Amino acid sequence: MNVTELRPGNYFIEDNNIYLVMDILLNKTAMRKMVAKVKIKNLRTGAITEMSANSGYQVETIRLDKKKMNYLYDNGDFVVFMDQETYEQVEIPHSRLEWELQFLKENLEVEITSYDGEILGINLPAKVQLHITECQPAVRGDTVNKATKEATLETGLVVRVPLFVNEGDDVIVRTDTAQYDGRA
Repeated sequence: MNVTELRPGNYFIEDNNIYLVMDILLNKTAMRKMVAKVKIKNLRTGAITEMSANSGYQVETIRLDKKKMNYLYDNGDFVVFMDQETYEQVEIPHSRLEWELQFLKENLEVEITSYDGEILGINLPAKVQLHITECQPAVRGDTVNKATKEATLETGLVVRVPLFVNEGDDVIVRTDTAQYDGRA
């Protein structure tokens, strides 16, 4: 595929690395060929970089395999997921899931992405429901602007929540920003 035809969400292989296209900007001036500036994420390392290429540069696009699985447990070095239909279990190293570990709780359904049998990572749901295990009591008079306090969730994640939320409540947290989204 020509590099100018790439769109956000496409996957391609270059130099034995698998990339996800995050954003693309096409620039055409009167005297030059079209130049594509592509913001890409290396799915093996997690590094986000920018690549520039002239019109006519070819890349090999690929399709990733995606499979729904449930989180089972964490054995210290690996995180274990299971397919609910075949009962097949998959282990993914902690190093690949540093951000995602903050949101994983038992039986959470996620999407495992792989290419040619190599597991590249997981896609979390947009929002997850988590239980507050520790929360400071509200301080009276602390209402200058949006009054919030810190709350520790069952996964160890610490988020800012409104004063009316208490220890023992369930809250909805966004997985892209790790911010409070509402009460469950």
